[in-house]
Amino acid sequence: MDSHFEMNAVTKKLPKHLHKFVVKQPYEEYTPQNQAVWRYVMRMNVDYLSKVAHRSYIPGLEKTGISTEIIPRMEGMNRILKEIGWAAVSVDGFIPPNAFMEFQAYNVLVIASDMRTINHIEYTPAPDIIHEAAGHAPIIANPEYSEYLRRFGEIGSKAISSAKDHEMYEAIRLLSILKENPNSTEKQIQEAEEKVAWLQDNMGELSEMAMIRNLHWWTVEYGLIGTLENPKIYGAGLLSSIGESAWCMQDKVKKVKYSIEAATKNFDITKPQPQLFVTPDFAYLSLVLDEFANTMALRKGGLNGVQKLIDSQNLGTIELTTGIQISGVFDKVIQFKNNKVAYFQTKGATALANRDKELIGHGTAVHQNGFGSPIGKLKGINLPIEDMSPRDLKAYGIYEGEFMTLEFESGIVLKGRAITGTRDLRGKILIITFDECTVTYKDEVLFKPEWGLYDMAVGSSIVSAYAGPADVDSYDGLGKVSETKTHKIVYTNAEKQLYTLYSSVRKMREEATVSEEKITAIYTDLKNNYPNDWLLHLELYELALANNYAIKSSILETLQSLKSNKSYTSLIENGLNLHQL
Repeated sequence: MDSHFEMNAVTKKLPKHLHKFVVKQPYEEYTPQNQAVWRYVMRMNVDYLSKVAHRSYIPGLEKTGISTEIIPRMEGMNRILKEIGWAAVSVDGFIPPNAFMEFQAYNVLVIASDMRTINHIEYTPAPDIIHEAAGHAPIIANPEYSEYLRRFGEIGSKAISSAKDHEMYEAIRLLSILKENPNSTEKQIQEAEEKVAWLQDNMGELSEMAMIRNLHWWTVEYGLIGTLENPKIYGAGLLSSIGESAWCMQDKVKKVKYSIEAATKNFDITKPQPQLFVTPDFAYLSLVLDEFANTMALRKGGLNGVQKLIDSQNLGTIELTTGIQISGVFDKVIQFKNNKVAYFQTKGATALANRDKELIGHGTAVHQNGFGSPIGKLKGINLPIEDMSPRDLKAYGIYEGEFMTLEFESGIVLKGRAITGTRDLRGKILIITFDECTVTYKDEVLFKPEWGLYDMAVGSSIVSAYAGPADVDSYDGLGKVSETKTHKIVYTNAEKQLYTLYSSVRKMREEATVSEEKITAIYTDLKNNYPNDWLLHLELYELALANNYAIKSSILETLQSLKSNKSYTSLIENGLNLHQL
């Protein structure tokens, strides 16, 4: 199968509809300053996180092929990740939550291909390659956590969203893009912030997706592990932020024992988190996930499950007791006593499946105008249709070629001639097809003979309801890629010239061609044209100190002067302290 990205044993399993989210890693667009930012952050992380991160972090960097010196290439990461059963793909910023979870379910790590700017070196609200590669990847080398992540994706991809969830996703995506782009105006950022704030205050009841996204945030992104008194870091958001990894260890950041209550605790992606959850171990994460899954329509089904799908206004699936699955956009449900479902209805393209495979002759082309069916027991008959043997069916008049009247205990009445039935491999009847069919409920006509053949789904109740189709091949164009793209930063000629200086310093370090003359020339250029660029001064000082060049004193003096700018103070101090520079 041809693809626009490198395929391997893991990514070959990805369904086609996820391919559209994958982009080519724009490696040539990373500037020499981007590379220096990566090196600075990673060296700081390894130095600090070796003391406060979960013990899997440092070995995990090595296992996943992540170097402190250079931004990783996706191809190189994949060659190493496959050894632990995972893969990585490059994506453009935030992708929709369901798609993100589905990638995870297939053991594929989605890595935002952008790289944070020097202005957001400590923390960025936008997903970037430091967050994804250096934050997420190392911990998945831990088998217990790896399985949690996969299982989370499997369950999370089935969570039902509300109609407002997608609007919130788009608003947060835009805000993160604007905040990371140095060319954004204050007005643009303010308007985006106001939109996110308004949506947060007007979301209404939290959807399943909103709650499972909260669980993801407080574990995978911002999780702590161990004891409340001495926790360690494993969340990618903390592992990738040299600011928050130190912030979170302070006593003023409240530490709470992790539980299912975290599902109702919202977060603000643009600010440091005032409280964090601590899990005793990775196994406990899976226990809480399973506890939450037990509350989802995925496992509970019923009237509430169908209602969630109707409210979501998105493609979803219900599964009946027989195993038949109906996928479509649900828009109607009739209920009767004790909150039982009497009848359900979809609108538009609908597909029927069994065991996640579309039933032959029951794809969207056949059911392009929707699908409706009564479910439940027949009036006065205790034996559900699905449990009737061929002899039972004939005894109750449910027989091919017979014109019959089926009156359900809910009050739904079906009149028509049975022409065929569809059964599963075990012989259980899934569908009965009628000709000359009328379906009514009280005074309401639900189906008329002139509409054609009527397929009745057989089942006594709904056992599951979840987002997305049963068979992903039933629908073309699944998943929508956001029209808001990450902004390509426009660099000035002066910035481009600065990046050539960064490149020269990297070349000196990598090729071991360091000379005091070269360092002095670059330092003079910096002093005259880029006096506020602290990071390249720091890299120059590192080389001068390592070779004991006299110019080191002048560079250090400049760095001490730059520390007067509060934005740089801790960054420079941390850089100087690293390896006792």
